[in-house]
Amino acid sequence: MPISTKSNLVAFLLSFIPGAGQLYVNRFGRAAIYCLFFYGPLFLLFAGLVLTHGRPEEVFLLLLAISGLTWLISFIEMIAYLLRQPTNASYPYPPPPEATGFAPYGPVPDMPAWEQQNPYAPAFAEQQDRTNILLLSLIPGAGHYRLGLMHRGLTAMVSFFGVAILVFFLMALTHNDSFLVFLLAMPVLWFYTLFDALKQLDRKRAGLELIDRSLFEDFYRDDANHKNRTLATIIAIFPGAAHLYLSMTKRGIQLMALFLFTIYILDVLRLSLFLFLIPILWFFSFFDALQSIGKYENGTLVDKPLVNNWTNYQRPIGFVLVLLGVYYIFRDFVMQFLVRFVPSTQTYMYFITNFSQTLIVAILLIGGGIWLFMARNKTALSNHDKIE
Repeated sequence: MPISTKSNLVAFLLSFIPGAGQLYVNRFGRAAIYCLFFYGPLFLLFAGLVLTHGRPEEVFLLLLAISGLTWLISFIEMIAYLLRQPTNASYPYPPPPEATGFAPYGPVPDMPAWEQQNPYAPAFAEQQDRTNILLLSLIPGAGHYRLGLMHRGLTAMVSFFGVAILVFFLMALTHNDSFLVFLLAMPVLWFYTLFDALKQLDRKRAGLELIDRSLFEDFYRDDANHKNRTLATIIAIFPGAAHLYLSMTKRGIQLMALFLFTIYILDVLRLSLFLFLIPILWFFSFFDALQSIGKYENGTLVDKPLVNNWTNYQRPIGFVLVLLGVYYIFRDFVMQFLVRFVPSTQTYMYFITNFSQTLIVAILLIGGGIWLFMARNKTALSNHDKIE
């Protein structure tokens, strides 16, 4: 195979543009073919949209599919070409005269074999090896397989594709598109597995032993038998999870319950006015978790709940639960019964359904305001009695 004088990294970056990577490595025939089948359909698609005044046609989808398939084939073919490049080839610059055994005034006698090698070869081989690991890591776990870390690569691949499979399974099972938000975890996993493969390569070059263990075992505990700071920071994204990991059971459960219950109430009662409470609770929980991590490392962590003696609030909580229970019984049982057996009440049931949520919200707001006002008056009277 001829020695390439091109940079594999530059060729990889250019491969995102169909034909550009092939043109960079002097593969002119393939570059012309990919450009024709990618830009040609796009040109026809643009011309068709202009002539038809933007009206969609089935042939437009076909042209778009041809361009997309061409891009995918061009990208995969370029990566395969770069991976086939030899990693032990000599560096493309000519070696010094002494390395070839020929000095300016004739050959150098009895030169050892190690001195006859190209001095640039080790650095070039390392660069090629790093590029190959980078290219393989585009598929999570493939770079670890190249390094011989089979178990680590398997956990990386299962974690990445498992998230997608689980999300689509839940969507098909519940017919709810809101689970798509969990796909945001996929780029985080992809970047982590990519840089972890490069980190393992650096450890191999440094002469350190590569331990084939799961990615998650790095997060359990460190050498001092302490809980991992990195894992606590990652799971702090979900309110209360980091607190539970740090053994702050009371505070973690209260934060998690408050966050989820707030979302549930705002969704059920359609309280879009109070949606600002969700980011406030999230940021409070996240930064509180960061402070708790610091206290854990300093040995000053205390599991202090958000609400002490919550039994003092049993009456307000019980009133809210009873009110919600009555609302659901009326909506799902009483109303359905009346509409089914007394069709003439269907119009009235429609108005009751629309305004019952507003009525419940108004009762809760008024009741909460009266309770706070009375509690404040009781506190003021008790302080006045103590002064006297």
